[in-house]
Order: sequence, then C-alpha cells, then structure tokens
Amino acid sequence: MTTSTRSTIACLLLPLVTSCIGTREATDATLRIHSGNGTELGVCTSYGLVFLGRTVRAGDIQVEAHFGDGPNYESTVVEPIGHGLYTAETEIRLPSVPIKFHHPQAGDELILRGRTEEGAWEANVSVHADERIRGLLVSAPAIMLQRNDQVGAGVFWSNPFDSNDVRLLGLVSARIEIDGTTYLSVVGPRDMWRLVTHRRDLLRRKPWVYREDIM
Repeated sequence: MTTSTRSTIACLLLPLVTSCIGTREATDATLRIHSGNGTELGVCTSYGLVFLGRTVRAGDIQVEAHFGDGPNYESTVVEPIGHGLYTAETEIRLPSVPIKFHHPQAGDELILRGRTEEGAWEANVSVHADERIRGLLVSAPAIMLQRNDQVGAGVFWSNPFDSNDVRLLGLVSARIEIDGTTYLSVVGPRDMWRLVTHRRDLLRRKPWVYREDIM
C-alpha cells in the first residue's frame, strides 16, 4: 500500500472516528424507569443503575437511556439492594457517572438533573442544614415543586477545577417543608455503598453486548 493510499484512507476514516467520539460524549446518565405503575427517575453509575423504587419494586421494567442519537429502551428486572434503593442489570453498557461518597456541607452548591418527556433539565441547588432533619437537604427548584414524576432525580457534585468531573451524591426522595420553605430530601451519599457491595462481582460479570443500534 502506497503512502498516498494510506493518506486517502486516513482522510476517509477520520470523519467516522470523529462522529463516534461526538456521539459518545453527548450522553446522559439520567434514566427514566417505566413500569405499569408509572415513571420515576434513576441514574446509571459506574457500579450500575440506581433508583428509589417509588413506582415499582419488583418485576419487569423498561429503562429509558439517552445516547447521542436519542432514547434507547432496555427491558430488565428490578433488584432490591436495601434501604429503599433498587437496581437492574441491562444487556448493554449505559452512559454512567462515578459516585462521590462524601456528605456535603451547608451552603455547598450542587447540581440537580432530571428528565421529562420533553427532554433533560438541570438546576443549581444549595445544601441546607437543619438539626431536626437527619440526612441531606437541598433547595427545591420550581420544576420539582410542579411535577411528581421527577422523584429519583440525581444530585451531583461538580469539580470546580474540571467541568467534566461530575459525580453522583444521591437521589431526590421527597419534598419537605421546614418553617414555610420547601426543600428536597436526598437519599445518599451515605447509602450508595449498598450499590457498590451489590455489584461486588463487577469484574466477573458477563461481557457487555454490543449492538448495531447503539453507537
């Protein structure tokens, strides 16, 4: 093969490689969990997906994940992991984020992410402390006051020195009113270790399936 031929092939392949990279970067770890009882949110982490089971705690579900080219639906079965957390195993690898096992302090700024049928949304929230409440509380953006299908929305820590370093702290579990102000209670990060121990066989799991419909 001549140098000229190699250069021509490289030029033809470059757009394809760039396209694949762009598709992989344009992903979202926020999931919609569908069952016969309704829809809730979840997040896919590096240890598997996690959700609260508010609409389904056993049986079959459809997991809606979003890649660069749009939504993908995977059929799977609910697995309880304890303390109100649930998971499920999908056939393909889904877009995921790491977990941060650190309890933030009052006043810390975090990111809240959810998804409706109209698309993904994001809001900045701040941590609130109240000695009467055990666990993590954050401020409540308008969308969380207006809709009931955003339970399980992910609360994320973002590295101030690296915008690409975003990690899951927990999932919104409920609205709670304190002295006339509504906040969101969050499950985690102290409970997320349950997902890690549940996936202790992560390195021994069966290989991911690669399908033509998923880039």
